[in-house]
Amino acid sequence: MRRNFTQILYVLFLVFAINIAAQAQNITVSGTVKDKQSKEGLAGVSVTIKGQTSGTASSGDGSFSFTTNAKVPFTLVASYVGYGTVERQVTGNTAGINIELETVVTLGGDVVVSASRTPERILESPVSIERMSAASIREIAAPSFYDALNNMKGVESSMQSLTFKSINTRGFNSNGNTRFNQYIDGMDNQAPGLNFSVGNIVGITELDVDNVELLPGASSALYGAGGINGTLLMTSKDPFKYQGASFQYKTGINHVNDDNSSVQPFNQLDVRVAKSWNNKFGVKAAFSFLQAKDWMGTNYANFDRNARMFKSGDRNSDTNYDGINVYGDEVSQNMRNVALSVQNATISGINAGSGGAIPNIKALMDGAFGAAIPNAAQQAGFLAGLPAALRPAVQNYLPFYVGLKANLIPDQNVSRTGYNERDLVDYDTKSLKASGAVYYNITNTIQAVAQANWGTGTSVYTGSDRYSLRNFNIGQYKLEVKGQDFSIKGYTTQERSGDSYISSILGSYINEVSKPSTTWFPQYIGNYVGARAAGQSDAAAHVTARGVANQGRFEPGSPQFATAMNNIMNTTISATVINSANPSQSVYGAKFDDKTNLYHYEGMYNFTNAFNNVVEFQVGASYRLYDLNSAGTIFNDLNNSIDINEYGAFGQIGKKFFNDKVKFTFAGRYDKSMNFEGRFTPRITGVFTVAKNNNIRASYQTGYRNPTTQISISIYRWAVALSV
Repeated sequence: MRRNFTQILYVLFLVFAINIAAQAQNITVSGTVKDKQSKEGLAGVSVTIKGQTSGTASSGDGSFSFTTNAKVPFTLVASYVGYGTVERQVTGNTAGINIELETVVTLGGDVVVSASRTPERILESPVSIERMSAASIREIAAPSFYDALNNMKGVESSMQSLTFKSINTRGFNSNGNTRFNQYIDGMDNQAPGLNFSVGNIVGITELDVDNVELLPGASSALYGAGGINGTLLMTSKDPFKYQGASFQYKTGINHVNDDNSSVQPFNQLDVRVAKSWNNKFGVKAAFSFLQAKDWMGTNYANFDRNARMFKSGDRNSDTNYDGINVYGDEVSQNMRNVALSVQNATISGINAGSGGAIPNIKALMDGAFGAAIPNAAQQAGFLAGLPAALRPAVQNYLPFYVGLKANLIPDQNVSRTGYNERDLVDYDTKSLKASGAVYYNITNTIQAVAQANWGTGTSVYTGSDRYSLRNFNIGQYKLEVKGQDFSIKGYTTQERSGDSYISSILGSYINEVSKPSTTWFPQYIGNYVGARAAGQSDAAAHVTARGVANQGRFEPGSPQFATAMNNIMNTTISATVINSANPSQSVYGAKFDDKTNLYHYEGMYNFTNAFNNVVEFQVGASYRLYDLNSAGTIFNDLNNSIDINEYGAFGQIGKKFFNDKVKFTFAGRYDKSMNFEGRFTPRITGVFTVAKNNNIRASYQTGYRNPTTQISISIYRWAVALSV
């Protein structure tokens, strides 16, 4: 499949190449656009030929100029936010055209495409739509347009870190919302391996955003599996309409009145350059770089993992403390179970070491001491009667024997001492985004596009665990041919996890390198028993036990801590780290190595014009391949190749009745994943025009999503295991 990607490139660009030879002689269309009242030139007004791709945007003084091979007569369409749209018939001279726009407030006058995948006024849309234009994006009081999405009706966002936000609708809040589609110029921006939408990590920069459309409801009937709660469409600017160079620089401060950090700078630079020639060939490039100090995870509240709820206490008052942003303290053991395990291991070891002469050391000690708890002198006397080779093992066992016999070991859990997140995570946030595209107008109505979006950065993400994304990067590359009635495209998403690692695993493994849990817990319990036997209270004995067990612990800032952290976070989960202090011991790394790729192909055709607009009818189909590559760190693909195939098809038909006062639309889509049954998702809508700009609409729609790649593989393996 991947080898065929290059071949598809040729197909996409050559399908309509035979039309090039039939091109007519180019002509230049030029003029000015002014405000009707002030007579001042208007900048940024979209001037296009109706029904064609030819057009441009007016410059700073309101002038415009572009070339086209369209023959007169044709109609120019001038539109600008806050002004009424003007159509000007051009029948003769194509130079010196003067257009005057008048300010108007038109309710629902914006044209959207997300609701029906065809252009229509937002007021006539069959479902609710929220829209953000380029003009409104320029005026937002937020670090980026992505931050401003939270201002849309029905939208909320879950902020994982400064540069990582998850958009949610319909009241469903989650850290990585897989129930919500996000598309950038028609490309799904969900990371195919890690299963979160990369949002503002990669994609179009703020200067290159033309508009954002949001469907805050089920939309699987048109956009496929994933649109349970909604679909977000982000569209970039066309270089034929938005030419020239632009840049912006934003600066600010954060961590104001923050006890965890001093005031830190926030800096962001955005650049965009676009140019077109003869209304045939256009290019654009955009760049964005952000650098700031991220907010820090300093919530150390105690958490009960079994009950999935907070509980009172901290490290000083709860022996089984598990802090929210503390890692390594997830490792917990029951004190009595550890003591019994040590007892059983000692019995087996001495039985083997004595050649079977002492089959059960506990039974031998019970016979020697009877029901009494042996004191130090009695213990020393018993040891003296044993062979010298067995004395060390029995001496280590004695505290557990005494503790269990005297009932000094409580039936409670203790956890290891963890490390705070700020000692394990990189909070120096960086984000670099770059995008570029080449446009070629094959005919007046057919356009070919080659586009690349790439981004990299350092951030923090909370999903099933706390991920430190270091040098994470993802690229999206698209080839598309689109016309007035059709579109064909193929794109790939290339995900690379870089130096990313799991913070909780890192904290746990630093503990294991400094002292294995198989040593730490017995030390803790043995010293607890000794402290209790010496007359200490339960609380004081726990303090004594933890202090002894923590001897040799790698403290943050020490060379040992830095060495262990560097080794573990740069070693993949599927590999091992040899403990230099104890070469016989090894632990796994915390780094995940994700190089998953997605390949997506789709086509759509609108038959409305072919049916003379009697009915609106369009169909489309798509095929998607997930090529999972994690070297065994996320999927079980260390020695296996795992691919997931998905496909789907949709159709939509609409018809107006009663002098165009009523419009009914039916849409339906079928989606199928290779590991699961297919699913049909319908949508039925009706719009009744009561009066001009006054509509009543009703809709029924459903949503559906295929399981994410991680869940899909897990469920599939579980189902196979059950069938076996």
